[in-house]
Amino acid sequence: MAKLKKTARAKANAKPSAADLQARAEQLSRSIMGSAQQIWAAGIGAFQRAQNEGSKLFEALVREGMSLETSTRKLATGKVDAVRDAVEDRVGVVRERAADTWDRLEKVFEERVQRALNRLGVPGKEDLDELGARVDALTSELRKLSGGKAPARKKAARKATRRPGSLGKKSATKATARPRKPALPKAPRPVPPQEA
Repeated sequence: MAKLKKTARAKANAKPSAADLQARAEQLSRSIMGSAQQIWAAGIGAFQRAQNEGSKLFEALVREGMSLETSTRKLATGKVDAVRDAVEDRVGVVRERAADTWDRLEKVFEERVQRALNRLGVPGKEDLDELGARVDALTSELRKLSGGKAPARKKAARKATRRPGSLGKKSATKATARPRKPALPKAPRPVPPQEA
């Protein structure tokens, strides 16, 4: 065994010959060339595969993008419609409230005006309708009494009478003067306080 160790050491210590080195270099060179050719072939294969599958992948991505856009539009349109409906509902409620409030305000105003007119003695619509019905009843009674003829209506009296010779022209002097209303007495002026 000791002899084997010596031989192994001798071989390890021995310098390789030029032929051995040349063989190793060629082997290494062939190995590198083979690896480079394999890498080149793998690259060309990958490129070819990327070209073939790339167009398929691109088309698949386009289809997926289109379907995503369609679904997004549907979703967005649905949301927009929902928001529009909600806003229209709110606007409708506000309009109804405003109309209701306006109607109540109008009714209150009409009632107050009617009360004020009643206090002043101005007849209301009901009073005028009642008077109209009474006038119609009296007119029909008059027709019955007069033999079916309608009573002749009188023309409304004119405010001012014209002289026959004036023909609507104003004269230089007033023919009739209206009596003036008596003036109200003037209120006494307040007296400023005197300083003591």
